[in-house]
Amino acid sequence: MTPCDGLKPKRHRHFEEDSLTKTETFSMKKTLAILSLLLTSALYSQTKLYVHPDADTYVQNTKTIAILPMKVQVKLRPKELKDFTPEQIIEMGKNEALDIQKGMHSWFLTRKKRKTLLVKVQNPTRTNALLKKNGIDIHSYDEYLPSELGKILGVETIITGTYETSKPMSNGAALGLAVLTGGLFATNTATMNMDFIHTSDDELVVNYLKKIRGSLGSDAQDLINILMRKVSRRVPYTK
Repeated sequence: MTPCDGLKPKRHRHFEEDSLTKTETFSMKKTLAILSLLLTSALYSQTKLYVHPDADTYVQNTKTIAILPMKVQVKLRPKELKDFTPEQIIEMGKNEALDIQKGMHSWFLTRKKRKTLLVKVQNPTRTNALLKKNGIDIHSYDEYLPSELGKILGVETIITGTYETSKPMSNGAALGLAVLTGGLFATNTATMNMDFIHTSDDELVVNYLKKIRGSLGSDAQDLINILMRKVSRRVPYTK
């Protein structure tokens, strides 16, 4: 056997090793791509939208919508809860509800400015004042039908729903928690379940369920922009 022949097996082994490394790299890239796709699918699955088959007709018969304060539940960690009384937690939720109501109103006004909003939106100050004037707790109105609320508010559609969060956005609550936790929160999560209900027949026109995990922004307006992202064109009240 010549010296050259003795080198051939070594070259062959190096070739096999290089091929194996390339195969492993490709396999790893493929696995990461699949995981990325699955993660993306999981994130999108957190958004659900129902639109009534006759939504366009309902929108045509709507002049004004009113945004009611949502029912808010702030889910704090156990070591955060111990620093607040039950009354403070309830008050935190109410403040959060009002901030979200204002944020939603601003979101709609932006669409109106862009001429993509097909209806008028009532100022929350008027909405809340009319409810209070009629003896209705703005944070507890379940005993009233949407049609009854519509007559009181003078609107054809109301927006109501629930909101759960692990990070309050209202200034007072956020500041209090920041002091207690050193500005650190658990992984932020938020779930909004929002209904657009026509007040002529109490019919649900749109239901929008959105759950996000991660950054919620720095205030209620950031939160609304994140929650409503990519859905505005799918809600029949906007174009």
